[in-house]
Amino acid sequence: MAGSELQRLVEVMDRLRSPGGCPWDAEQTHESLVKYLLEESYEFIDSVDAKDREGMREELGDVLLQVYFHSRIAEDHPTDPFSIEDVARAIADKLIRRHPHVFEGLEVSGTDEIIDNWEEIKAKEKGRTSALDGVALAQPALPLVEKLLYRAEKYKVPVALKKYESDQPATNESVGEALASIIAWARDNEIDPENALRLYGRQIAEQIKATESR
Repeated sequence: MAGSELQRLVEVMDRLRSPGGCPWDAEQTHESLVKYLLEESYEFIDSVDAKDREGMREELGDVLLQVYFHSRIAEDHPTDPFSIEDVARAIADKLIRRHPHVFEGLEVSGTDEIIDNWEEIKAKEKGRTSALDGVALAQPALPLVEKLLYRAEKYKVPVALKKYESDQPATNESVGEALASIIAWARDNEIDPENALRLYGRQIAEQIKATESR
């Protein structure tokens, strides 16, 4: 049943994008749809936070639509087309390559080694030599900075960063409170906290780049 419904979605998307289908759908591009992919992803996160099972099912469908929509648009590319089958094949092959402990019988000590293996395999596949390779700079500032710090630690690149000091132990509540107070401080001083953190993230990226070039 799952396969037949997935194929049905392929056929629906093809009908919408083909002559005689929907003019709006036919006009869309990868660029015009990007905002919808973000919106649908955030709406799914909201449904997870609310433990709304019906909402999760619906929002996952909306996210899936974006994958199929982009894949159908990609079929029309004049020189480098690909389909949803190509997308599915690529991710299935990637999962097999990145999980040798499942598909090749590699023995691992635990999840930390699994993550290390994933990163090592990924780096080899992508030919990555820099801590900055593959970091999506367009992502929101908070996950961007977190990713940059994670990569710097992983690649053993030192980053000069003022350490936050607090008498409270670090918990979800205390960290959330500290971040909220910093955001309020920024707003009181008419500073955009997202932009401020993004600018600092770029400074971290420049530190990493400078260190790696030595």
